[in-house]
Amino acid sequence: MKKHAGAAAHSATASPDEARSRIKHFVIDTNVVLHNPKALFMFDDNEVVIPFAVLEELDQLKRGNDDIGRNAREVIRQLDILRNRGPLMEGVKWNDKGGVIRVALDAPEICPHLRTDTPDNRIISIAWAMAQQGRRTVFVSKDINARLKADAIGLTAEDFESEKVDAASLYTGFMTLDVASEIIDELYTERQVVLDRLEPYLTVSQDGQSGAIHICANQFVLLRDAQDQSHTGLARRLADTNHLIPVTGPRRPTFGVMARNLQQTMALDLLLDDDVQLVTLLGTAGTGKTLLALAAGMTKVFNEERYDKLLVARPIMPMGRDIGYLPGDKDEKLTAWMQPIFDNLAFLLSNRGTRFDAAESHSTEQRVQKLMAEGKLVMEPLTYIRGRSIPHQFMIVDEAQNLTPHEVKTITSRVGEGTKIVLTGDVAQIDNPYLDAESNGLSYLVERLKYEGIVGHVTLAKSERSELARLVAETL
Repeated sequence: MKKHAGAAAHSATASPDEARSRIKHFVIDTNVVLHNPKALFMFDDNEVVIPFAVLEELDQLKRGNDDIGRNAREVIRQLDILRNRGPLMEGVKWNDKGGVIRVALDAPEICPHLRTDTPDNRIISIAWAMAQQGRRTVFVSKDINARLKADAIGLTAEDFESEKVDAASLYTGFMTLDVASEIIDELYTERQVVLDRLEPYLTVSQDGQSGAIHICANQFVLLRDAQDQSHTGLARRLADTNHLIPVTGPRRPTFGVMARNLQQTMALDLLLDDDVQLVTLLGTAGTGKTLLALAAGMTKVFNEERYDKLLVARPIMPMGRDIGYLPGDKDEKLTAWMQPIFDNLAFLLSNRGTRFDAAESHSTEQRVQKLMAEGKLVMEPLTYIRGRSIPHQFMIVDEAQNLTPHEVKTITSRVGEGTKIVLTGDVAQIDNPYLDAESNGLSYLVERLKYEGIVGHVTLAKSERSELARLVAETL
């Protein structure tokens, strides 16, 4: 749900009755405030209505030790602060624009099409009863089926979209420009190209309109000779400077891994640049996101000793039906969730020509366990990241597409001095039932931070896992 401006945007001469008629009444579902506890304050000068059933659901969830429990407690605390300003049943103003937050009891009039034996139906009934009174009512929910039911009985139903991005035009981190041959030659002879030289080529025409193309900080540009398409040059805008620098990729393998395509070359360039403190990698299965991030992290930690340790974290989010509780201590439970990371580590430590060659007699599993015992390699579920400060580490957050924008903010704010953080994920494979390609935290982070000089992003397009993996990713 995007921020809405109501009566304040209209003429100041409007009567109080006219002003009230223009105000929208947003009835909020429980999953909205669990998704973002600050959602109550994102509707500007309109009224936010919290059904009593929402308070009951928050009460049931507040004891949890996960993010849902923490968010439930945060919402309750915010409502308690508002309660001290006035009675919530009558509505409490929370800003100088006239925004009001109100708690509503069960609907006095029951919708004939809804049974009130479920919290969802009682919440929708509040919105229906308000609409029957002639109020401009909008039901806001992250639950698609709840929105469908609301729409079926004639209500305006919307998703909470204040943190959504346009997935179709999501920033990819690179672009292609057809330029004069001498510009490509200048890139490699002078080791840079001033952005002003590209100005004639940075325009796009759509529907008869021309507009300028902006090159973001750390964005890659593939320069192609307009007369000879085989004559190309790869460059990256250096942070907040006004010039591009050539990108050739590492000449030696990165912990035994060489880039297999153009996007992997871009990814390694960002991963190995210590000045780029946050890197995001998007891509379908098999494009090499996790492998490249781990290879770069192992190079920086074990070979170059640029960082103290390599920290790898994943959200605990099962695909499909969960298998239930796992036996053992924390490390034994974590092994099942971290198996994809172990697979990549085993591949990198198997026969990659690294400084671990002296330990040929040890199995790859023993090498991984040795690194973990020494504290050089740490694997954690994201549950244990909150509240920590993480300095001088190379941190990788895998499967970040399953995180909400609020969770991504919480995680990245843990980064301490001298730490580099890498977030990887595939927005086409989201297991969180209340997130999609437009509302997940990884997409939100990519779009919001693309102009920052210490941030870099690449969308990997080609699967390199195997011919079968490539075929499946492209066809199914």
